[in-house]
Amino acid sequence: MAVLESEGVDTVFGIPGAAILPLYAALQHSSIRHITVRHEEGGTHAADGWARVTGNVGVCIGTSGPAGTNMITGLYTALADSIPMICITGQAQTSKLHQEAFQAVDIVEIARPVTKWAVQLKEPAQAPWVFREAFRIARSGRPGPVLIDLPIDVQRGTCLYDRDLDAPLPVEVPRPLPRAVRAAVDMVSAARRPIILAGGGVIIGDATEELRALAEHLQVPVQVTLMGKGAFPEDHPLFAGMAGIQTQTRWGNAAFMESDLVLAVGARFGDRHTGDLDVYRRGRTFIHVDIEPTQLGRVFEPDLGIVGHARPVLAELLDEARRRTDRRAPGTWVRKVADLRRTMGRRDDFEDVPIKPPRVFKEINEFFDRDTTFVTAIGLYQIWSGQFQTTYLPRRYLVCGQAGPLGWEIPAAMGVKCAHPERQVVAVVGDYSFQFLMEEIAVAAQYRIPFVIVMINNEYLGLIRQAEIPYGMNYAVDLHYGEGGIDHVKAMEAFGCPARRVEVPGDLRDALAWASAEAARERLPVLVEVMVEREANAAMGPSLEAIKEFEPLPELITADWSD
Repeated sequence: MAVLESEGVDTVFGIPGAAILPLYAALQHSSIRHITVRHEEGGTHAADGWARVTGNVGVCIGTSGPAGTNMITGLYTALADSIPMICITGQAQTSKLHQEAFQAVDIVEIARPVTKWAVQLKEPAQAPWVFREAFRIARSGRPGPVLIDLPIDVQRGTCLYDRDLDAPLPVEVPRPLPRAVRAAVDMVSAARRPIILAGGGVIIGDATEELRALAEHLQVPVQVTLMGKGAFPEDHPLFAGMAGIQTQTRWGNAAFMESDLVLAVGARFGDRHTGDLDVYRRGRTFIHVDIEPTQLGRVFEPDLGIVGHARPVLAELLDEARRRTDRRAPGTWVRKVADLRRTMGRRDDFEDVPIKPPRVFKEINEFFDRDTTFVTAIGLYQIWSGQFQTTYLPRRYLVCGQAGPLGWEIPAAMGVKCAHPERQVVAVVGDYSFQFLMEEIAVAAQYRIPFVIVMINNEYLGLIRQAEIPYGMNYAVDLHYGEGGIDHVKAMEAFGCPARRVEVPGDLRDALAWASAEAARERLPVLVEVMVEREANAAMGPSLEAIKEFEPLPELITADWSD
């Protein structure tokens, strides 16, 4: 526990069991708060949320056997989104592992594909150093999860350890080669319509200030990926939207297709962002910056690859740009991107009943302040959120972007609130995702962890049903509201938590105000269930494929971004 305390861990999430009780015995004598969750997967997602919002390593604890296998989804989610996390599992006695002892499973081998490091402690004397290395690995390079398996006999052992003579292991912050920095500035300077693409690595690397300074000095528009939302304020004059085939803005797609150079920092070119690579790459030069060398060229070969931590890379690009030129004034390219934003925005002021989803996000954007932390998961509501929700600050928009496990948002919101009790936390959920891990509502109620839940309920699996249509399948999704389904308001009330259902758009603002006040007053999670139209489509177009058919604006083709 001394190692965890010195590594900055103040809260852990877990469930005790027989094979992990010696660790829990030590935990009760530490300063670390323990939140007992209802499911080990929920514990991993809570630790994940805590890690995303703090930038530190989240910790989840479970016993042997099914506790570890229940953690696999959370480990995969953290690995996919580069989140530093440590899962600690109990294990049967070492001498019994080969005898199929009760709840003895080779969790190290099971976890290996979804972790940066999976290790079983063999000797008590290794404990401090294995834990130190686990934290170092979780933080280093492209961050990610580690699993430590603790046989019960090893837990009961002792070791010589002086906490006053120990400290966290150093984490390397790789800097770029100077000649690569100069080449990148050469390429950006030679481009006529460059953009900067900020991925999740900018947020993970705490490089948002450097990003903004570079963009403002060169007057280069900035786009964000879904994982990069919050890396650049969306009300900034240089914000250029989001490109992609799902979570995107129409004007962001148009701006991307007019660009001739992309400086991508901490982005992995996920398929939901790029779509057809031939369309995505055509007519553009790419500079790819990433801390993980093997990311370069993984999806496609960039024109220039730079290995380095996002913060020093952006800082050195800025230094090089400042040596070459004074701060630029906005040019034609910047003005054209602003014009695309003005003319290609999508409506969100619908008065229709049933409620149209864009209206929900209009009310969310207008009611909650810039410092609110939003948590969302996967499905139509994630797509609508990416398209319509505005974000201004880093670590305020948390989304399980790659793995997309249903149920992630409730425990993740709980982890966020534990890390920052002073912040307003809002979980934007779907009706079906909510049901996956809704038992964690009981945890939030027990520990008085307040946050607001906004449920976008179209009464059935909207995204999956839409995906079924091309295959002629309309029978597989068989969920019916009020016909054997779940009444979410009553379910929340059964947990002892307030809830309200909204069916007309005019009631949305009052419901959000009520939920915010109730959460603060009662110190409980509070649900606002919004009934939206059943057939609401995510309106994912025009995609990059459709944008390529647009006639380019002549003035954009000839404009110089620096004039």
